[in-house]
Amino acid sequence: MTDLSRVHMIGIGGAGMSGIAHILLDRGYVVTGSDVKDSRPVRALRTQGATIAVGHAPENLELAGELPTVVVTSFAAIPKDNPELVRAEVEGIPVLRRSDLLAELMEGYTQVLLAGTHGKTSTTSMTVVALQAAGLDPSFAIGGQLNRAGTNAHHGAGEVFVAEADESDASLLRYSPDVAVVTNIEPDHLDYFGTAEAYFAVFDDFADRVSEHGHLVVCLDDDNAAECGRRALARGINVAGYGTAAAAAAHADIPAGAIITAEELRGASVAVTVQLAAGESVDYTLAVPGRHMVLNSAAALLSGVLVGAAPADLAAGLSDFTGVRRRFELKGELTAGPYTGARVYDDYAHHPTEVAAVLTAAREKVEAEGNGARVVVCFQPHLYSRTQEFAAEFAEALSLADACVVLDIFGAREAPVEGVTSRIITDGITSEVRYEPDFSAAPATVAELTRPGDVVFTMGAGSVTLLADEILAALAEPANAGE
Repeated sequence: MTDLSRVHMIGIGGAGMSGIAHILLDRGYVVTGSDVKDSRPVRALRTQGATIAVGHAPENLELAGELPTVVVTSFAAIPKDNPELVRAEVEGIPVLRRSDLLAELMEGYTQVLLAGTHGKTSTTSMTVVALQAAGLDPSFAIGGQLNRAGTNAHHGAGEVFVAEADESDASLLRYSPDVAVVTNIEPDHLDYFGTAEAYFAVFDDFADRVSEHGHLVVCLDDDNAAECGRRALARGINVAGYGTAAAAAAHADIPAGAIITAEELRGASVAVTVQLAAGESVDYTLAVPGRHMVLNSAAALLSGVLVGAAPADLAAGLSDFTGVRRRFELKGELTAGPYTGARVYDDYAHHPTEVAAVLTAAREKVEAEGNGARVVVCFQPHLYSRTQEFAAEFAEALSLADACVVLDIFGAREAPVEGVTSRIITDGITSEVRYEPDFSAAPATVAELTRPGDVVFTMGAGSVTLLADEILAALAEPANAGE
């Protein structure tokens, strides 16, 4: 075991890193760290007792008055020449990846790990809320903040630890889950894996990490996840499927643990009925819209049952689930002026399948309301490699909206690629579209396309989330009223 008495975390304000820091502090360890900027997660950690510097420097390793016993980093986000990493190497201080540290923190717990190309954060969050309602008080580490709890991590008193298992750099192979959920599998992160086959293979390897008496839980509505389950069955792994009745029938050779037998849209909510393997029928009402969210809730229900929670209690927790920040998150509604009734939402969707799922759910929402509202999206592509690989798919997904504003690509860790711009997406969009290269002009551009009562989204994994409040402000100005 690593000596965790003094932990220094580089990039401590990130979603994954900050969650681990909260757990370390709850367990009584000394935590220091650094980040490129001050932020809400950084301020929250300082309040809890962490000492954090803004900016990276060699002397940050002495923020606790002496050198740390271990340095933690996200290798994908932190360059190797980071001055704190360089000093750690000079001083002979062990350096761990975030996933390595999380694996150590989960030792001795019943581990529920949730993986998949899409839906990890939402499904993990639903599982946590359901288990909390069942009285299990799980520890958890999530890639987003629970709306109700306002946190992304917690050191619980119970025996269960729930966490996301990130496949983007194969770090999910660091864990040894008792319940391993695969929500779906679709080619992504090809900048790391190189081929779709290599990406698919990491989920098979993840299945092989399941404990002897544990379960691999797969979504039967996703053929690739179901095939992963089928291969795992052939290797002697316990597999339980979840999904719609039609999908369960199509994959009848995979044991079904939870079958969605009914779902009915009731205003802003969805009434769901799930049949469990033991024959029990469970009813709950889901406040977050979309077929993908219904599937995620079934995964959460089944995971809770597999660790021994009472189905009725889990269902009550799912009914109380209010969502995750940046997942169909309502930022505000116009109650007066020319845009009265318009609502602005923010969503993290950054893959074509995710974009399509959110816009389909939004379309179902406005059609159910029946007031003629439209769906408007302000989308920021994330990564040059992903934009180039899926340009046609992004165009098709964004065409589900009535009007689109597409920003320049948010490169994140990638350098620009010649010839790869947002225009390779906008050229294929069949609905009304504007390419907006000026980030600061985007709110006014969105306002020009918006009508009273419309549902407006800021969407993407980059800085587009900052525009949600600015769009609300732009819609509040009468001068911006659309035709």
